[in-house]
Amino acid sequence: MAFTDSSTTVAEIKARVLSFARERDWEQFHAPKNLSMALAAEAGELMEHFLWATPEASRTIAQDAVKRRKIEEELADVVIYALEFANMTGIDVATVIENKMASNAAKYPVEKAKGRSDKYTEL
Repeated sequence: MAFTDSSTTVAEIKARVLSFARERDWEQFHAPKNLSMALAAEAGELMEHFLWATPEASRTIAQDAVKRRKIEEELADVVIYALEFANMTGIDVATVIENKMASNAAKYPVEKAKGRSDKYTEL
């Protein structure tokens, strides 16, 4: 069965990531420090695809068939490391995302933030 966004839970993906690491005895290397560094490195590799591009050009790059495959691989690495970080630290991803969205909603009320990219302290 293929995983898709519409049919797969976060828990299922976290379990798959954890299983992959356990099969290879990699948990011993997955300290929060190491995972956070790996996550940052992979995020940098994702950003590299868009370096020096204008915002408009970055949209074109993201749709280019050849480049998109590499971009997808980097995004997958970022998400995998983030989920393994959650696994190793016991963080419930859905809960922390919901909490952060509530916090962001308070910082960025629609009536002040709509259509603006200013930081909440500037609204």
